[in-house]
Amino acid sequence: MFGAELIEAFAEFKAAWDPDNKLNPHKIVDAYLPTENLRLGADYKPLEPETHFKFPDDNGSFAKASLRCIGLGACRKGDGGAMCPSYMVTLDEGHSTRGRAHMLFEMLQGEVIRDGWDDEHVKEALELCLSCKACKSECPANVDIATYKAEFLSHYYENKRRPLKAYAFGLIDQWARLGSRIPRIANFLSQAPGPRHLLQRVLGLAPQRQLPRLAPVTFGQWAQEHRNSIFRDEDRLNSVPLPKGRQVVLWVDTFNNYFHPEACRAALEVLEAAGFTVMCSRQPLCCGRPLYDFGMLEKAKENLKQIMSALQSQIDAGLPIVVLEPSCASVFRDELHNLFPADESAARLRKQTFLLSEFLQNHAPDYLPPSLSRKVILHGHCHHKALMKINDEESLLRKMGVELHSLDSGCCGMAGPFGFQKDKFEISQALGERVLLPAVRRAEPDTLIVADGFSCREQILQGTGRSAMHLAEALKMALDRQNSSGGGQPGRTAQA
Repeated sequence: MFGAELIEAFAEFKAAWDPDNKLNPHKIVDAYLPTENLRLGADYKPLEPETHFKFPDDNGSFAKASLRCIGLGACRKGDGGAMCPSYMVTLDEGHSTRGRAHMLFEMLQGEVIRDGWDDEHVKEALELCLSCKACKSECPANVDIATYKAEFLSHYYENKRRPLKAYAFGLIDQWARLGSRIPRIANFLSQAPGPRHLLQRVLGLAPQRQLPRLAPVTFGQWAQEHRNSIFRDEDRLNSVPLPKGRQVVLWVDTFNNYFHPEACRAALEVLEAAGFTVMCSRQPLCCGRPLYDFGMLEKAKENLKQIMSALQSQIDAGLPIVVLEPSCASVFRDELHNLFPADESAARLRKQTFLLSEFLQNHAPDYLPPSLSRKVILHGHCHHKALMKINDEESLLRKMGVELHSLDSGCCGMAGPFGFQKDKFEISQALGERVLLPAVRRAEPDTLIVADGFSCREQILQGTGRSAMHLAEALKMALDRQNSSGGGQPGRTAQA
């Protein structure tokens, strides 16, 4: 703009008035090359705050975790995979994994961002994170923004009131348990126009959304009446002689228990048909997944301690714990270890937790799934794809003989409470409309839509009017057809 001669004159003028080169060193005059001076110096001393998560893979340091991002930009893509859903819609660097990681780095460095945990800019950058965990597996540096977001929010709200929606969604297990005693009244309050509109205003819910209906009878209530034997007390755990490796614990999660008990009943039948004796906890337990969305980490830790105490005998016995909801399995496989890395019971529970497809594929060697001649569209839950991978589910469905179309759909957009919030509805819908919802609309009427995530099924139902089913329900459908046609012992090979 000025030319070499004028720039040289500027340099001489600056040298005369700034002989020690203290003003804007290496910025305009004698500037660094674009690839110079990018390393942190030996004097880099970030804030090292006490955290709830222990960050065992980062030497116990949140500051080191924030340095994982190397700026490659794999998160800046518009299609394919699941990372980063909010960036795919907004195309805004601030809503990418890289942008958020850099904001946290700046927060801990304390030069540009000086308000630490109270900084509104950091909160804004994390606001559209769906906590899908895709970055934990798809990012080459394994940046884990979902965990960083939960940690940040836990500190941000230490001296502030959380919004009411945090308690409405974060404590959904408690509200669902109360509502299950009077499901008709509870459903009226959530579905009827007057009370529904009041809830929408108070909680900031999108008017286009319908809150899920509580089931008339929960799985726990049904089992108490019809299958009480599955609730084994601690002293009866090994009271009945069984073939080694033939006892399993079915984890009855909040959403499938209170809202979609058909999935739990189907899983029970499938596991029993495969030759396993199934037990469940009589005590209502919740993994606490929604708590992480609002940074309610003290309560989340309490939930996990309660679970480890309630299941201690099953954990000590090495029993497999079969989980239907991928976001519950991810708590046991991920957050549990990050919060209690040195706890032996936590380590065992982590190793003994399996999704239904994982368990049947890898820990039931004589299992032969029943046949089903149907077309199936499979949508994988984000946590399933990020932490457990979807391969076992695809393999199991193919063994059933279905015509499988596994979608590369990324995040469905509902992501627990995310898609119900008024200020996030458009992002939620845009994510669903990328791949998932159009694919479901195009599917033939007799095509089965399989989605293990409760939120995913809600997004499909509210976005297309079609009901999706859990893998357990697809397996049960095949079992029922096999039984009605007079087939052999379902779910087992001849050697079993």
